[in-house]
Amino acid sequence: MNKLLATLVAGFFAVGVFAQAPALPATAPAAAATAAKASTAATAPAAAVTAVKAEVKDAKADVKADVKTTAKDKADHQAKADKKAAKAAAKAQAKADAKVAAVK
Repeated sequence: MNKLLATLVAGFFAVGVFAQAPALPATAPAAAATAAKASTAATAPAAAVTAVKAEVKDAKADVKADVKTTAKDKADHQAKADKKAAKAAAKAQAKADAKVAAVK
């Protein structure tokens, strides 16, 4: 239990270190920082929209593939059921023909 707690505490410290944003250099002018923020702010929504659109497109493709697979499975199942029914009908017909031949 002590090892587990020690590992968790060490993990929290490691996450805290990496979660901090790096400081801006002291020599960078404020105008350059403002311009960088403006350009990042302008491209961030466009990039987010593009990422969301790509994610939706992937989700639609996955759903379409699942539907095709399901339809194919249903068709295979129906074909097997039809084949089994035809075989049973042929067997019943042969049995009925044998009875008729035995009666004559």
